Amino acid sequence: MDKHRAMPMEKIGSTLFVLMIAFLAFVAGAMAVFGRVFPSEFLRDAYRAAESLVLQRQIIENPVLANLYQPARTPARGVTIYDPKRAAPGYTLYTSGDDNVARLIAMDGRVVHEWRRPFSDVAKNGAFGRKPQPDSLVYMDRAVVFPNGDLLVIYISSADTPWGYGMVKLDKDSNVIWSYLAPVHHDLAVAPDNRIYTLSNEFDFNPVGAAPQLDRPHLKDFVVVLSPDGKEIRKVSLTDAFLRSPYFSLMAILPYFALADPLHPNTVEYIDANKAKNFPFAEQGDVLVSFRDMSLIAVLSMKTGEITWATRGPWLGQHDPRILPNGDILLFDNLGGIRHGNNSRVIEYDPRTSSVKWSYAGSAEHPFSSALRSDAQRLGNGNTLITESDGGRIFEVTPAGDIVWEFVNPLRRGLQNELIPIVNGGERIDPAMFEPAFRKTLEEEQLSHRDKAVTASTP
Repeated sequence: MDKHRAMPMEKIGSTLFVLMIAFLAFVAGAMAVFGRVFPSEFLRDAYRAAESLVLQRQIIENPVLANLYQPARTPARGVTIYDPKRAAPGYTLYTSGDDNVARLIAMDGRVVHEWRRPFSDVAKNGAFGRKPQPDSLVYMDRAVVFPNGDLLVIYISSADTPWGYGMVKLDKDSNVIWSYLAPVHHDLAVAPDNRIYTLSNEFDFNPVGAAPQLDRPHLKDFVVVLSPDGKEIRKVSLTDAFLRSPYFSLMAILPYFALADPLHPNTVEYIDANKAKNFPFAEQGDVLVSFRDMSLIAVLSMKTGEITWATRGPWLGQHDPRILPNGDILLFDNLGGIRHGNNSRVIEYDPRTSSVKWSYAGSAEHPFSSALRSDAQRLGNGNTLITESDGGRIFEVTPAGDIVWEFVNPLRRGLQNELIPIVNGGERIDPAMFEPAFRKTLEEEQLSHRDKAVTASTP
């Protein structure tokens, strides 16, 4: 054979050989990953790390790619419905995915006070312990205001894991009083003795004998107790408590996307004497927790570190279960509505009879759907204040389901202002709970805003 003709054949053979080796390597890698045998974890982790890094860079360059922004369902902004005869009066405190800020608004939607502190200010001089994401990807999540105007707030990042950045106490002028810079997230509760209960997590790289299917690493969850001045005084493992409980077998039916974050607790509520009185499944000092991906609500004994009660009901991916004075549980049912355009509900659930006593589920005129976050508050007049996070709105409904107040986040982003920032943790607050000095500050700020509005409208 001519040697000049043999050369191309040799190159073709070499190329085919390389492609065959690459194909066999691909098949072997795929079999290892799907079979979960060595070196599947290394291959999977490398792929996930690369994928996460690419997504993180995309979000940093364009923050609206984060799940903090959703398509706006209406061009309306601010208060769109207000029936002063039927709505509960007061201020409404809320946080939004757009910024490191908590806002207090009047019933007409005007901002009467803000607490604004970028996380980069809190984490300066290396106080955070790791490099945080830019402030554009950090937002204030759950917030609680005190009578003197101090604010307790959780900072969250939308492009990091663990996503919780810490808890900070600000004074009424947004100065930092103290900070607890640990991966706390989702929720906080202030007990009558002013101790603070919150949720935290950390990576666990160890295999779990009772749940070998969990990823390594996976997030291990805790209930953390802080002193009134922000010092950690106790940390109880929710993961260990769950694995010791009679409910641990629920780990076996976790969806694949939850194997790295198996519990995903999103609520912690301190059970005081009044709540325990009509709730036979807990004692004073216990906490109520919510596990999203298991659609499970549970009671954790802070005395023993054990889960003493748990239940699943007609909800899916729930948030914010709260014990009502009558012993029922009010919760935001994110996906249990299972209706096109109206996937969400708020329900009042009787755990003694396993029945739904009341619900609000939206309508064709007022669609109601939020797959993530969201909460509900039973008001003193019997109405319910609902935060529909993905819809970027907070609204109040009567027991009959009539909307008597509605606030739509006035902020927009996107090329055509088509995106609305999510809203977190709406809470109606009676002005009488504030101390006279802070109440006067709010009244003065409200008058100042009115004067500015009148000046701006004067030709």
